[in-house]
Amino acid sequence: MDAEQLILFLIIGGVAGWLAGLIMKGRGLGLVGNIVVGVVGAFLGGWLFGLLEISIGGKWLGPIVTALVGSLILLFAIGLIKKK
Repeated sequence: MDAEQLILFLIIGGVAGWLAGLIMKGRGLGLVGNIVVGVVGAFLGGWLFGLLEISIGGKWLGPIVTALVGSLILLFAIGLIKKK
């Protein structure tokens, strides 16, 4: 992975984490936290979509949707763990 891909990955992760924080109403974790949630969510979403054989095309939309779904699942799981 070169520098350009890393920056793109972090931008997509940040956008996905930010959107997930908005959707989950107040579960955003700040800028760095959103990027971390988005990046981990991208891996989670990519694994889940691969497992379910779901493919979303596009240069920007597909990766953002994949990372967003993974980020939403991750924030939901974090919320369940915090309640206990």
